[in-house]
Amino acid sequence: MFSKKIIWGNLAGLIFLTGTSAVALAEMPVHSEQSSQFHHIEQPLGLKIGVAIAGLALIGLELWWFLVYIADE
Repeated sequence: MFSKKIIWGNLAGLIFLTGTSAVALAEMPVHSEQSSQFHHIEQPLGLKIGVAIAGLALIGLELWWFLVYIADE
């Protein structure tokens, strides 16, 4: 059905696409007086990296489940 080369190529493309999309984001200007009820909370870098790795691991697990594990049965 799918060759490993195509799967790895698509996965690499997805990682490249999601990794470079953060560069295009623009920062909102910081105003001295904000009328919003929400406050910016800075997250630790380790937490951000951990959540990103966990999300990618779950996506990889789903891909493995639907493409490899079920195909073996």
